[in-house]
Amino acid sequence: MKLATLKDGTRDGRLVVVSRGLRHAAPTPHVKSLQAALDDWDGVAPELQALSARLDQGMIAGTLQFDPRECLAPLPRAYQWADGSAYLNHVELVRKARGAEMPASLRDDPLMYQGGSDGFLGPTQPIPLGDEAWGCDLEAEVAVITGDVPRGCTAEQGRAAIRLLLLVNDVSLRALIPAELAKGFGFFQSKPSSALSPCAVTPDELGPAWDGGRLHRPLQSWVNGDKLGEPDAGTDMNFDFGALIAHAARTRPLCAGTIVGGGTVSNRGADGGPGKPVAQGGAGYSCLAEVRTVEVLLQGRACTPFLRYGDRVRIEMLDASGQSIFGAIDQIVERG
Repeated sequence: MKLATLKDGTRDGRLVVVSRGLRHAAPTPHVKSLQAALDDWDGVAPELQALSARLDQGMIAGTLQFDPRECLAPLPRAYQWADGSAYLNHVELVRKARGAEMPASLRDDPLMYQGGSDGFLGPTQPIPLGDEAWGCDLEAEVAVITGDVPRGCTAEQGRAAIRLLLLVNDVSLRALIPAELAKGFGFFQSKPSSALSPCAVTPDELGPAWDGGRLHRPLQSWVNGDKLGEPDAGTDMNFDFGALIAHAARTRPLCAGTIVGGGTVSNRGADGGPGKPVAQGGAGYSCLAEVRTVEVLLQGRACTPFLRYGDRVRIEMLDASGQSIFGAIDQIVERG
């Protein structure tokens, strides 16, 4: 099933079930918010699944026309947002861009940061930017939402705790990152609010593309209508979501509604290198930092600018039939 949160004048919005084709929506009669559903998932999921089936069969009268512009993030605020960096090609490239070495431990131990979860942007909400000099960048990602996860869980238990999947634009302010990391205390100002896709979907919606820990579909992104990338989210993902959840829960439990990101989706090239742009037959990139690093490697300097006021970003994933799975993140950068 596919779930979304519509604006209703409150912070947490109104939970709806969305049809498989993303055309219609039906309010959930007995549970108001997605967090409430996650808190009692075993109790309410069967009711939501039944509602979803009736919606897809056209058995519900008076359904709503589904409009992503009326959506908040599926979880407008979450108890926790833990973003991994499971694609080591991305890690290598962005570290190379700022002259940092990649520790060998990252091949065996996931990289993860705890981001701000008190307010996610809706899928069509503008990206507020205070200063273009901050180096605003998109980062197209896949993430999961968990149920309750016990402390010290295994990767298998982590995979079993996955309730929903969704897309993320993990906005980064690249020019602020080096100084923050130099303090030795991680990201804060350089990681403003992330945006989430219109819908969060249950794993069964993904069919064979979901192997239990990785989603094997291209993640497409555009900047101002030009395709930036379409790397496959299941390829070159060194740690699956079960491993990322187990890493996050090593020393503490995770409560229902925790969002765990897989990091910027990034594929190596066929020759084992950093990959080519879409225009050259490659899978392209999911962030501008990778584009700029490849430009430096090949041309000696970065030519592609970071996002500017008025730029438009779109992130979407299609199933094998060409149908949008989560709906699109479609944002314009505005002066904050």
